[in-house]
Amino acid sequence: MDVTIYHNPACGTSRNTLALIRNAGVEPTVIDYLKTPPARAVLQDMIAKAGLSVREAIRQKGTPYAELGLDDPKLTDDQLLDAMLAHPILINRPFVVTPWGVRLSRPSEIVLDILPLPQKGPFHKEDGEVLIDAWGNRVA
Repeated sequence: MDVTIYHNPACGTSRNTLALIRNAGVEPTVIDYLKTPPARAVLQDMIAKAGLSVREAIRQKGTPYAELGLDDPKLTDDQLLDAMLAHPILINRPFVVTPWGVRLSRPSEIVLDILPLPQKGPFHKEDGEVLIDAWGNRVA
């Protein structure tokens, strides 16, 4: 099973998404995108396959988004991609790539849309929200 997650271990949503993938019995390729950002073509491809615009794939909170003036509507996709690659914290996370598609898994349970494998048991998000019951069925 070829599954890749562009992960930030400091992010609860990213940790929950990774745990859901593992709860399906899959050990994904985990890329800490802050240390190893995707190549430009890979980032563009993930954004397109996720059905997002480049602007929708930018993280604003906790980033230099405002300081860099990225809210300027005149900026092109190429300029926004340049900023994302120069400052990987601007890449929203986690992006997950599976044979069934690509998603920006916010919230984390969106990963289940592109991971149609049975969950192996119950799953609770870090905040306690139940996503998968004791029989592996999605409840949220």
